[in-house]
Amino acid sequence: MHIETLAIHAGHQIDPATGAVVTPIYLSTTFERSSDGSYPQGYDYIRSNNPNREALEKCVSQLENGAVAAAFSSGSAATMSVFQALSPGAHVIAPNDIYSGTSLLLKDILAPWGLAVTFTDLTNPDLVAEAIQPNTKLIWIETPSNPLLKITDICQIAEIAHQANALCVCDNTWASPIVQTPLNLGADLVVHATTKYLGGHSDVLGGVVISKTENEFFQKIRKIQKVGGAVAAPFDCWLVMRGIQTLPYRMRAHSENALKVAEFLTNHPQVEQVYYPGLKHHSGHEIARKQMQLFGGMISCQVKGGKEKAFAVAAKVKIFTRATSLGGVESLIEHRASIEGKGTKTPENLLRLSIGLEHPDDLINDLAQALE
Repeated sequence: MHIETLAIHAGHQIDPATGAVVTPIYLSTTFERSSDGSYPQGYDYIRSNNPNREALEKCVSQLENGAVAAAFSSGSAATMSVFQALSPGAHVIAPNDIYSGTSLLLKDILAPWGLAVTFTDLTNPDLVAEAIQPNTKLIWIETPSNPLLKITDICQIAEIAHQANALCVCDNTWASPIVQTPLNLGADLVVHATTKYLGGHSDVLGGVVISKTENEFFQKIRKIQKVGGAVAAPFDCWLVMRGIQTLPYRMRAHSENALKVAEFLTNHPQVEQVYYPGLKHHSGHEIARKQMQLFGGMISCQVKGGKEKAFAVAAKVKIFTRATSLGGVESLIEHRASIEGKGTKTPENLLRLSIGLEHPDDLINDLAQALE
């Protein structure tokens, strides 16, 4: 089936009890046993499983062309589960411009636990190969990266990982399975913050890990999900499932709007640099063309005049909302360095834009008056 059809039907079924076309929300925390102590319906306790969570996992695994998936209460919990499935002493290679939340997990939580981490430029395969150690177990890809939208060649990095008998994991949050499918390009696992494009309406928190195969490593992730208990709530799963049904059409509009805004910013005299892989001058444009069907809805730009000018632009917008997060129908703007805080490597004059579904001319006019 085509992706548009999968987005609407994968994981959905007619309710056998009522014939309801929309899947009910199953809020029960526990389920009845048979007289022999078994669970004939396959559910025993909400932390172990739930019909809504099971439906979401089936849906997302199909969208990403994976075998199985595990849904979590947040994108960070999903990310954490992948690293926790490794053993203390394992070595991980990660991007030097990785999402700040993942960087904090690796440095402040997992390094003291015993995980060794090397941060390097994943857009340079030679540097990645040089970073391989005898105990390297996993290479973490984030493409496009946050917030500089660097593009990593998933096929090349997956090959390097597999030559070292390591896993290749891709955070596909910014792209979504509509824009790129890393499992088809050699990755072993994909991670999403379902809070973003999959949910699509800035009203639900969640995360998911999808595996290409149902292997021993994924079973460790599943056990962490069940025993650790950071599971996605039934209503949250239901909201994400609802959002996914319009995902293909939303991503097309996000991408179309973003390209128009990026082209406007590129030609504006008050803008120093624009980061968007859909622009032909972007350093990763050719790789993006190869592995992405669209270029996504995220843009970063550096404005002339430093930090003060960046704050002034963000203060003057009227349609864009000054807020963190991304992937919703509304357009957002933020001064990324101040969000990341102490130790950030993000330029002080950089603004990150999540381009929503408003008319692109209105978004361009809003930015034009703010940049005056």
